[in-house]
Amino acid sequence: MDAINKRIMQYLRKEDWPVTTEMIANALKISWNTAQLHLYMLVSQDLVKGKRVGRQNQWMLTDKGKKVVC
Repeated sequence: MDAINKRIMQYLRKEDWPVTTEMIANALKISWNTAQLHLYMLVSQDLVKGKRVGRQNQWMLTDKGKKVVC
């Protein structure tokens, strides 16, 4: 797992509710596009799940993702 994916998962682990791509990008000081790309990669590995709410994507760890990031 690369460093950005690990940082994203650590950030999601400490959040109590779903967060947006923009919140992740700002917290990690990366571009929105970079965050979105890595989030989709994590979704494909079943480590993160996302949902569309209005015009935003919201993200949270899956149970599998929680085990990996511990």
